[in-house]
Amino acid sequence: MDAVRPALAGTRSVGLDIGGTKTHGVVLGEDGEILAQARKSTRSGAEGVVGSAARVFEALAKEIGEPLICRVGVGVPGLVDTERGTLRHAVNLGVNGDDLPLRDLLAIRLGVPVVVENDVNVAALAARALVEADDVVYLSVGTGLAAGLVIDGRLRRGEHGAAGEIGHLPIDPAGAECGCGQVGCLETIASGRALARAWPTPDGPPAADLFAAAADGDVKAIAVRDRFCWGVACAIRALGLTIDPERIVLGGGVSEVGEPLRVEVVRQLRSLGEGSPFLDSLGLADRLSMVPQHYPLATVGAAILGRD
Repeated sequence: MDAVRPALAGTRSVGLDIGGTKTHGVVLGEDGEILAQARKSTRSGAEGVVGSAARVFEALAKEIGEPLICRVGVGVPGLVDTERGTLRHAVNLGVNGDDLPLRDLLAIRLGVPVVVENDVNVAALAARALVEADDVVYLSVGTGLAAGLVIDGRLRRGEHGAAGEIGHLPIDPAGAECGCGQVGCLETIASGRALARAWPTPDGPPAADLFAAAADGDVKAIAVRDRFCWGVACAIRALGLTIDPERIVLGGGVSEVGEPLRVEVVRQLRSLGEGSPFLDSLGLADRLSMVPQHYPLATVGAAILGRD
């Protein structure tokens, strides 16, 4: 990752990405190099989440060989009130009901200042650093579908924290019911959850299996792959037409497929532009790039958040 380090340069910082199954942490050096990493299983509920973060923080300090005396950035799924440092509607973490004062709970447990942000938003900060642009959309294709928006170098959260919830844009009136209560949302077509329903596999992530089968000429796999990539392309089109960003970065768990995913999404974007000189002139496919495989984007973004 030497090529991206200048864009990540700054003081040493710590980032924690708290997910439903694991909590991952990094120590980011002044030059943007990852100095240490640690990963632990995430325990459910308020105490479980705080305890999991503390175990990762302690493991990072042990690996570095000295106390970590710096502000810690934390990325977490759910609705985050960044001013108050609270979290709600983080179902995968077992956090429901009243706002959880996560920032303050973590600061007490870790003994250092903490700043909390939505996980897709912190990933967008790292995406901005990777591509070195001030207008960036990060599209995360994971279990769900969501976008982080950086406009003029600043995160755009929206009035209710819903900016970038592209997965809940209805696109198919005859489609499946979405968990949000609407019908035919993009998330029912272009997400890891949707892919698992359309291409179930007994072992491992379905995306890799699907793309391999499609490459081998499996007709059903090709159809499932094409519809999935069409959905991703439609999300990019919507973001391009509303935000018109300088760069669009594709990431999330499904993006671990790598270059085959980018190639197919680009093909679908060009197909969408075939009947519209206007859409074609926007060059959305040319603005698209992928997060490097296995790069801990959200965790690095959390570290950037802590540093800033």
